Amino acid sequence: MRALRVLIIEDEALIALLFEEVLTEIGHHVCATEGTQAGAIAAAARCQPELIVSDVRLREGSGIEAVAAILTTGFVPHVFVSGNVIDRTTLSPAACTLQKPFDERQLIAAIARAIDPANVLVGVRHAESLRQS
Repeated sequence: MRALRVLIIEDEALIALLFEEVLTEIGHHVCATEGTQAGAIAAAARCQPELIVSDVRLREGSGIEAVAAILTTGFVPHVFVSGNVIDRTTLSPAACTLQKPFDERQLIAAIARAIDPANVLVGVRHAESLRQS
């Protein structure tokens, strides 16, 4: 797996640190960590992430809405993380999900699914179809 620029969207500091530690250990570069919807959108514009790991619910806004706004400028592979059951009907067909609690192996597997070329193609096609609508 090549090194990617990763945006973490997580409002719980300890969980954000866990993400950053694991992502760094496996060779990725965390370009930003944000805890709000608005901060995440601004950070994505600044650092142009190649992967997003996002909590679903944030104290200020929604991880799902932040990622949806980011995807309007082009597809970025992403993993949603939540302690609750995630309603997949509200997500992009290329979204990968991970249920809390999780271990490092499960996070790595979710990232691998998100950046799999077949999954990225689904995401790119979906993003294109939304822009044409």
